[in-house]
Amino acid sequence: MPPETNLKADFFARTMRTSDVELVAQNEAAAYDHPWTKRIIVDCLRAGYQCWVLANKQQIVAHAVVSVAIGECHLLTLCVHPDHQRNGYGRKLFTLLLGRAQKQEAEICFLEVRRSNMGAIALYRSMGFVQIGERKNYYPGKGDREDALIMSRDLPLP
Repeated sequence: MPPETNLKADFFARTMRTSDVELVAQNEAAAYDHPWTKRIIVDCLRAGYQCWVLANKQQIVAHAVVSVAIGECHLLTLCVHPDHQRNGYGRKLFTLLLGRAQKQEAEICFLEVRRSNMGAIALYRSMGFVQIGERKNYYPGKGDREDALIMSRDLPLP
């Protein structure tokens, strides 16, 4: 697969660069109450995970990180800036990463999602993910911690 793939108009999917970390962290902060830190993002790049962004020359609108090992992949984060949500960017970026994971011999994908994140849950279900469990008190919250739903699906995507 080429390092850049045209997804829509002037937005392109490409591998994340170290120079993207600041903008990726800003998107995390805009989208989440408990965003990933710059250090976590840098650690994912250093670990060799599949780290991708959806961007044009002016901005990064989405990013995702997937780890792939021993026949499976794990979605670690999928974030679309709030100003660009509900435009299909998350689906397109995640689909691209699942295809790349399959080429690395992943046969199944796992993810965790906040129980309250109905938009993400709907996206994952529409992509064929099913709930296979939950993790109690997995995510930090405002006051109390929040449960995570564990979801999975076999690869490849149809």
